[in-house]
Amino acid sequence: MQTPRSAPMDRVSLAISKGWVQAVALVFVFGFLMMGILAYRTYSDGMPQPQQVVTTDGTVLFTSEDITNGQQIFLRRGLQQYGSILGHGGYLGPDYTAEYLRLSSEHIADQLRAAGVNDPSTALIEMMRTNRLDEASGTLVFTPEQAAAFEHLTGHYADFFGEDSTKYGLIPKVITDPEEIHDLVAFFAWTAWASAAERPGHSYSYTNNWPSEARVGNTPTADILVWSAMSLTALLVGLGALFALYGRWSRRIGWQSSEAPSLKFLQPGDVAITPSQRVTAWFFLVVALLFGIQATLGAAIEHYRADLSSFFGFDLARVLPFNLARTWHVQLSLFWTAASFLAAGIFLAPIISGREPKKQSWLATALLGALFVVVAGTLTGTAISTFGPEWAKGSPFFDQQWEYLDLPRVWQILLVVGLFLWIAIIFRAIRSRLRTESKVNMPWLFFYSGLAI
Repeated sequence: MQTPRSAPMDRVSLAISKGWVQAVALVFVFGFLMMGILAYRTYSDGMPQPQQVVTTDGTVLFTSEDITNGQQIFLRRGLQQYGSILGHGGYLGPDYTAEYLRLSSEHIADQLRAAGVNDPSTALIEMMRTNRLDEASGTLVFTPEQAAAFEHLTGHYADFFGEDSTKYGLIPKVITDPEEIHDLVAFFAWTAWASAAERPGHSYSYTNNWPSEARVGNTPTADILVWSAMSLTALLVGLGALFALYGRWSRRIGWQSSEAPSLKFLQPGDVAITPSQRVTAWFFLVVALLFGIQATLGAAIEHYRADLSSFFGFDLARVLPFNLARTWHVQLSLFWTAASFLAAGIFLAPIISGREPKKQSWLATALLGALFVVVAGTLTGTAISTFGPEWAKGSPFFDQQWEYLDLPRVWQILLVVGLFLWIAIIFRAIRSRLRTESKVNMPWLFFYSGLAI
């Protein structure tokens, strides 16, 4: 006997006009197209990293490997959360690109004056803006004055980072290894060179004359001023046009209050709580704790800006230097926000679907445990990286990565795995509802937003 097949469930029709869907799709495609083009231009037209930097007599000052090592040291020790490079980073310490550019310019100007140059200012600008990079061989030539400035600043930064003091908001003797100092200064020197040397075929540097430094002719170009004004004007005109269109034709576009269905809310006592929703209470507790710790760290960071040397009589920098406090502060802001998304998604999924799969709470509990591991591992790893013991160098568990994403590599991977587990939990909970809905209705939009996160 053949069992009759059950009739497939009809999908809920599209709740909005297809015109809105097409408009959103157009904005989506156009936006990501522009982002893709800009990302491509960022890499294809970025400042070149020379294979080696030599003096006029062929002596090698530093190599591409030294520059990369210097960048890794800068990130590993949390210095991007203290100072900045090309304007990116923390702002308690100096911008090392701008500082190297200023100090090297002053040192070169002193050499030119000592040599009896009639117009040292003009000679300095010409020297710093002349691009001596041979793109075919990857060799960059420094003048004797630039080479002398590099050696001088290597000593300067050795004194700065090697000082047995917390007066800068850093731990005492942050970096004392001469090779690490050399590589770190090579990184600074490369960014300073790219900010002043003119891009081939143009009258501005690889960084559009940023940072500003009048000593080397780094002033805003006409293009910067024009495009900045045009972008601001386009923003204001676009907003004005949007409000004007909606004000004039609001009856024909958008949703009207008369079309909105009436909402009816159940009392809290009448709403059944599923096991996975009960687990989210622990998520929200974690969110509150992380937010509280982040706010406390924020207070410590602001106190550093008022008094570097003392925290109400206590030398805080010996146990919680500024760069570590800011690293934790930034990472915790990401963690409690992410944890809020995780909890909200798990809590809303049964409401959307009207049911909860078996053992969903087990998966939610596992995700909570994974969140704890990633947070604890990140905070521990970045602290060890900041203090810089020899055994932790290069470890994927401890080495900090990029600005605003300082998680060491292992914790980055586990965070991504946790997010995939979360979206699997969401899909598992609302799968039955998705089968009955148009792919642009609210349940699907909820799922798409989870994928975007």
